[in-house]
Amino acid sequence: MDTQLKFRVQHWLKNDPDPLMRAELQALIDAGDEQAITARFAGRLAFGTAGLRGVVGAGPTRMNRLVVQQTSAGLGAYLMAQVSDIATRGVVIGYDGRHDSQQFAEDAAGVLCGLGIKVYLTKKIAATPLVAFGVLHLGAAAGIVVTASHNPPQYNGYKVYWGNGAQIIPPHDSGIAACIEKAVNEQIKVTSLDDALTAGHLQILADDFYQAYRDGVHQSPVLQHQTAPEQVSLAYTAMHGVGNEMALDVLKDAGFTKVYSVAAQAQPDGDFPTVNFPNPEEKGAMDMVMAEAKKHNAMLACANDPDADRFAVAVRKSDGDYQMLTGDQVGVLFGHYLLTHAPDNQRFTCTTIVSSSLLSKVAASLEATCRTTLTGFKWLTNVGMTEQTDDNRFLFAYEEALGYTLGTMVWDKDGLSALVGFAQLTAELASQGQTIWDRLESIYQQHGFHLNSQVSIALKPTTPNIGAYLRDNPPQSIAGHKVVSTDDINLGKRLFADGGEEDISLPASDVLIYRLDNDARVIVRPSGTEPKIKCYYEVVETMNANDTLASAQLRAQANMDAFVNAHQASLPK
Repeated sequence: MDTQLKFRVQHWLKNDPDPLMRAELQALIDAGDEQAITARFAGRLAFGTAGLRGVVGAGPTRMNRLVVQQTSAGLGAYLMAQVSDIATRGVVIGYDGRHDSQQFAEDAAGVLCGLGIKVYLTKKIAATPLVAFGVLHLGAAAGIVVTASHNPPQYNGYKVYWGNGAQIIPPHDSGIAACIEKAVNEQIKVTSLDDALTAGHLQILADDFYQAYRDGVHQSPVLQHQTAPEQVSLAYTAMHGVGNEMALDVLKDAGFTKVYSVAAQAQPDGDFPTVNFPNPEEKGAMDMVMAEAKKHNAMLACANDPDADRFAVAVRKSDGDYQMLTGDQVGVLFGHYLLTHAPDNQRFTCTTIVSSSLLSKVAASLEATCRTTLTGFKWLTNVGMTEQTDDNRFLFAYEEALGYTLGTMVWDKDGLSALVGFAQLTAELASQGQTIWDRLESIYQQHGFHLNSQVSIALKPTTPNIGAYLRDNPPQSIAGHKVVSTDDINLGKRLFADGGEEDISLPASDVLIYRLDNDARVIVRPSGTEPKIKCYYEVVETMNANDTLASAQLRAQANMDAFVNAHQASLPK
């Protein structure tokens, strides 16, 4: 081990407050595992617009108590420089049910209180949307939630909200990161929670805080369409996360009496013992809730991910089996439902560039606005709140990765209010003798069957830079269809085939969007860090009077397969 690395390791061992992490690092030293030690000290776990997320372990490239303390010291310094009344406005901190989450949250609280900043710390586990809610509810300057969302058990994370209740965006992310780099080399004071309570720097958020969120969902203007909730039956799983108690409460408040929770997945368990991967999008993750739904012949099988900010649903079909809806299908159903009930001055919706284009068509048909943002809820909600007007207030936003926000109580994705909203949509349809499938079919009949697919392509190290290649060799057609327009988000331009162009008001990003003359679309996102690209495909199939959802899907899937194959064959190898 070289002298510089040895010094850094010894410095870390001296400062790490966690005996388990010190023992883990010492074991690597004793084993002479220089490769593993070098990996632990190859830089730092990067702080970005999603905060931190990584595997729990010893060293600066892992999630651990010292990394959390250093991050909190940097965040505290940035807040003190940016927010004049930070000491009194304070920071809300909550945490999920992973093994280290409470300790990490208490470390963050101890550091901020040591800086003289007031902290509101949840007394127990909290769904991520409760923290976003809490920032605005308490008038705090920022929020922290310790969570790794739906990542595997060995992960944890640290997400930051700004005082507007939304996830941080530039320049705050880089500003905080710079302050963290400085804090790494400074002595960090960590106040004990007892001392912070005595000094008045710490307030524990008890039952009345959780009740305030529950009341907020019950009173939300967009969740007042209560049509015969007793007609709806649904199974629910918290997927070993934090959602179960609050989910059952908000459903009960909305009048839903036939709710069946999956007992084996109801309590928080950081090992996630009954799922291979605690993400509702993963194959098999919804098996237990669908089995519970089938046992009761329930209409819906619903899930939240472990921090309850995402919502997933499978819907009973005519044959009694259950089929998962895609995030795009749920998003479009929500958009249509909410817009048909919304007042004239609340018709502003948002979605992302990689989500289905169908919401924008539904919104246009209902004389509403749909704004498209970069990928990520931080963009959806920041754009939603800054671009809404008194005459056109924000209503709804979604991204295809199962994230939805209904109304303005929480400026982040909220799987709990989405659960209530989807149950209410189902109840309204049931009272009319219809199902979710009927509503989807009517939307597709009007606007075309939209099918979306994502493909991640691994490239050889020798493959040319895809973004540069496509800009130098712009395709005139893809899969036999003419390219009508190309959006180059890096340039901020939409380039039309006839030579015209117009500006795009999105932050620069290495993304290319091709729209074809058959309404199909492909989005290419080269990776800046590894030899791969992500491609997002959309095909639109006109439904005729004799079509069923199944027949339209078959036709769309055949077109999708041909589209994907032809496009990938055209990329440089």
